[in-house]
Amino acid sequence: MTKKETMTTKTDTELTKLLVDTRATLRTERFAAAGARAKESNVPRKLRKVIARVLTEQHSRSTSSRQAALKTA
Repeated sequence: MTKKETMTTKTDTELTKLLVDTRATLRTERFAAAGARAKESNVPRKLRKVIARVLTEQHSRSTSSRQAALKTA
């Protein structure tokens, strides 16, 4: 999966694309697991962690840009 160091080097559009792709993969894993026994039971957990890392990076970027805007105003 993706490490935190690579999250800080990605652009906003890359983070958004990674978020959409990871959520879609998680959705397919959930529905595949409902019908049959999963090969790897920890894949959904890893995908949720990647989603959380992306959302955390996006939130930190938005709050830092808001704080910078407040300092200049």
